[in-house]
Amino acid sequence: MFRNMVTSFLQHEKITTTDAKAKELRSIAEKMITLGKKGDLHATRQAAAYIRDKKVVTKLFTEIAPRYAERQGGYTRIIKLGIRPGDTAPVSVIELVEAELTPKKAAKPAAKAAKAKAPKAAPAVEAAPAAEEAAVVEEAPVAEAPAAETTEEKTEA
Repeated sequence: MFRNMVTSFLQHEKITTTDAKAKELRSIAEKMITLGKKGDLHATRQAAAYIRDKKVVTKLFTEIAPRYAERQGGYTRIIKLGIRPGDTAPVSVIELVEAELTPKKAAKPAAKAAKAKAPKAAPAVEAAPAAEEAAVVEEAPVAEAPAAETTEEKTEA
């Protein structure tokens, strides 16, 4: 049954099945894609021993595997659809991931840096106007300086 499912999955790149079958299919399909990434004769024969259609094996090695050359795993995605009305079985769609991979090492520090910079950036922005105000006070004529002192005296009293 899983040999047929893997063959259909790699042929159509997306199938609808129950949750349990989709979870089992995921591991088998990812192993087949990993074999496709190896690309040697032994891997081709191993994939051909499991996949029932020679055209699908060819598609695996020529189209599907090169797409995931830079990806270390996680070639499939399972999306839960709900419950099938006939027998109330949970149904899912399993599909190949199409989005381009951005390395996690570069993404995580950038995300952490953005989160860390966001709170620090706001005080830095507030500090800049304060520095400008201080510069304005220093450059201001002496007549305005006593007015600032009188407002401070009123708040203290």
